[in-house]
Amino acid sequence: MCGIVGYIGHEDAKEILVKGLEKLEYRGYDSAGIALMNNEGLQIFKEKGRIAALRACINQDVMADIGIGHTRWATHGQPSRTNAHPHQSSSGRFTIVHNGIIENYEEIKKTYLPDVEHVSDTDTEVIAHLMDRFVKDGLDTEPAFLETLKIVKGSYALALLDQENTEAIYIAKNKSPLLIGIGEGFHVVSSDAIAMLQVTDQFIELMDKEIAVLKQDSLSIKNLQGENITRSPYRTELDASDIEKGTYPHYMLKEIDEQPLVIRTILSKYQNEFGELSIDEKIRSSVIGADRIYMIACGTSYHAGLVGKQLIEKYSQIPVEVHVASEFLYNLPLLSKNPLFIFISQSGETADCRGVLVEMKKLGHRTLTITNVPSSTLSREADFTLYTYAGPEIAVASTKAYTAQMAVFALLACDIGKLKGLDNDFNPLKELSLAANAMEVIVNQKEKIENLVWEFLGMTRNAFYIGRGLDYFVCLEGALKLKEISYIQAEGFAGGELKHGTIALIEDRTPVIALVTQQHVSASIRSNAKEVIARGANVLTISMEGINNESDQFTVPEVHEHLTPLVSVVPLQLLAYYATLHRGYDVDKPRNLAKSVTVE
Repeated sequence: MCGIVGYIGHEDAKEILVKGLEKLEYRGYDSAGIALMNNEGLQIFKEKGRIAALRACINQDVMADIGIGHTRWATHGQPSRTNAHPHQSSSGRFTIVHNGIIENYEEIKKTYLPDVEHVSDTDTEVIAHLMDRFVKDGLDTEPAFLETLKIVKGSYALALLDQENTEAIYIAKNKSPLLIGIGEGFHVVSSDAIAMLQVTDQFIELMDKEIAVLKQDSLSIKNLQGENITRSPYRTELDASDIEKGTYPHYMLKEIDEQPLVIRTILSKYQNEFGELSIDEKIRSSVIGADRIYMIACGTSYHAGLVGKQLIEKYSQIPVEVHVASEFLYNLPLLSKNPLFIFISQSGETADCRGVLVEMKKLGHRTLTITNVPSSTLSREADFTLYTYAGPEIAVASTKAYTAQMAVFALLACDIGKLKGLDNDFNPLKELSLAANAMEVIVNQKEKIENLVWEFLGMTRNAFYIGRGLDYFVCLEGALKLKEISYIQAEGFAGGELKHGTIALIEDRTPVIALVTQQHVSASIRSNAKEVIARGANVLTISMEGINNESDQFTVPEVHEHLTPLVSVVPLQLLAYYATLHRGYDVDKPRNLAKSVTVE
């Protein structure tokens, strides 16, 4: 959701900035722009739509060794060239790009800027105008920047140019991620290391309520009180090849295919030298010591949490509640005496999860993040972190991060159960390895699944998913995948709930995808499938070997009953992929959605 890049050095900034923005396309955006500054002045190029449209409007004759860029996901004001970043102050002296939301921007307009004419509908513009006001009052740029940030409330990652100082970029952060990249004779700034791997793998993370001044050969970091801060850089473990599509037409297809490898990577990372399951002792102690676990997540991660709840309660015998992050603080449940909070987030930057994390830490509760991104905000601020080791996930629709989260839950649940001396007949290392093999079998049946799309989804406007037990949770995820990229209105339901309202929506040829991977409820869900068939539904049954019927359209290899979500979700991911492809939509970048949701 929104992305920032910046460069100051000896090279031409144009291509570095545009390539950086292209790497941030996965975050979701609706417009983009760059500002280029040299000794002759500053020029802004911005456009609604894709980076390709921005690239086409840039004057290639402009040479500049300093610049900032932005991809915008509209929050205040519709997507347009006018509302696209960068924005400027009334004098034109200050130019700014901003991620986040300024919560008190209306108050700032009335109190500090009553006579200022605003060009855009954005909240961002007030920051540039405040800079104008403070320098007119006699402050230099850096003190004016500090004063401005003391006034604004909300979340922000900022990059600012001053036309009267062509040798610096001013940046600041609060609640939105921002990194400083370091190189020989240059510095860069970015919302994500991915954007600047083209020039460096050395980064410094800016913390909340800090500012930095970047020059070609130096940088300084301060807090809002003006105190200097020293922080060492780290080398990112990402490799540029990790974020390329290679021979794949879309990132989503690549990431679906990577899932067996991801499971095997997780197994290798969570084993010790003796081949035994190994999880950090402090994490073990925190989980064992909890009288209740509260899982906090959004979207796909929430669905992974529903599966994780079943695994932990089954194999660790600890009660678990799963909550939607955006609702939790507004409907705070009665908490147990000694809870553990687990935050599930692919990016580790999910704003709603972070809001809960901050409040729970104030209450003194222990916190654990399960994430795919080391050094992310949730990882840094929680007491502990379990990494999913899925590698960069670029497509907006999450696939490998989801299955990785469930795999980590399986390992955690069984590890805690073993430490508690529970009699579990489940070897997660062996069973996850078998699940990885099963996933590999499924991803090699793409043509069969594509044919099922033609037969069952075609140009339908809606679809339903039904299942029981763990299959129900997978139905929720399968429906989400379909709706978020193909725009087919899809819903997942527990099979037993059909008669309580949903069956009224069944019409002739309505697509219904039925999951049958749980032995103890297989007869019940097949009965539910017959109920909708009797009312005209076109039912696609996906079952597991051992409980499959000859008439089932797709069968997944047999795996342990508590790991079936790992394999049953794969054909659902591919159904969504091919349904989207056949409709001519953008698989990797669906409309209105962002990969990393960094605002509430």
